[in-house]
Amino acid sequence: MKLTETVQTADWKAEKHVPVIHVERADGLLKIKALVGEEIEHPNTLEHHIAWIKVFFKPEGEKFPVEVGSYEFAAHGEADLFTVPCVEAAVKTDKGGEVYALSYCNIHGLWENSVEA
Repeated sequence: MKLTETVQTADWKAEKHVPVIHVERADGLLKIKALVGEEIEHPNTLEHHIAWIKVFFKPEGEKFPVEVGSYEFAAHGEADLFTVPCVEAAVKTDKGGEVYALSYCNIHGLWENSVEA
């Protein structure tokens, strides 16, 4: 089995593991917000949590996406602190394209989503 065959997707309004992506353009910047659990909160415990989110942008006319950032969430109950799986990034570009987000749940695996930017 290929790794790509293990990546799951669904409607983020009905599935808490799917990363939600919001994009906004302003002053030559593409602002990206990616989070898990916007509509349905994801548990954030030592036993069940989102470990990381990766964000990619594939500019129009390009063959491959570019990794914008990789974000790890490390606090899962230490000192009663719990990291919220939410990140914001910005890319300087006037190009349109596709934004992708990939998240990893320690129990339910890899989840992806994408939006036009």
